[in-house]
Amino acid sequence: MASKGGRRYPLVIFTHMMSRWWTAVFTLGLALLGLAWVIRWWGFEQWRWMIFAGLGVMIAVAGLIIWMIRKSAYVQPFNDHLRLVTPFLRLNISYKRFLRTGTANMGSLFPPKNLRGSLQDIVEPLARMTAIVIDVKSLPMPQNTLKFFLSPLFFKDKSPHIVILVADWMRFSAEMDSLRHGGGEAPKVEHRRNISILSKLPKK
Repeated sequence: MASKGGRRYPLVIFTHMMSRWWTAVFTLGLALLGLAWVIRWWGFEQWRWMIFAGLGVMIAVAGLIIWMIRKSAYVQPFNDHLRLVTPFLRLNISYKRFLRTGTANMGSLFPPKNLRGSLQDIVEPLARMTAIVIDVKSLPMPQNTLKFFLSPLFFKDKSPHIVILVADWMRFSAEMDSLRHGGGEAPKVEHRRNISILSKLPKK
């Protein structure tokens, strides 16, 4: 029997990273095209400005390609597995591998102050969003291999798990549980929520 597929939920981390990259890449391409025009205007040999123009066109086109694929990554629940898709990876995780699911803020999973460089800039605007952490017996592929295709922000540590960040995490979680348990009333699933120490302080 064919697997029943649910809604596709865009992966926020992938979309956010691609949105940042396409702007930088496309701007670099335009800058090289501008430099090529200046070199030509100065009267240098034709091959000089043509090299910069060619590089500018290729980089600008690469930026447009990144822009087109920025929303192509998604996660989709089926009745027997969870599918994670990016332009470079298609991963099916059987529900038989699942141990438990939990929720936590991205900021608690990946404290920005503990991250370096671009990862810190990526996490900061997403820190208050709720992610779903799925602990599994084992991943279909070694985590080190998956990191060639996925951002480090899909993994909080070296244990077998995956961090899923979608805009509507409650709907995604409910749909996944429903499909996982045959579409009927889903039995209780063990959910773990990381609670910040600050949230336990008395409110004024």
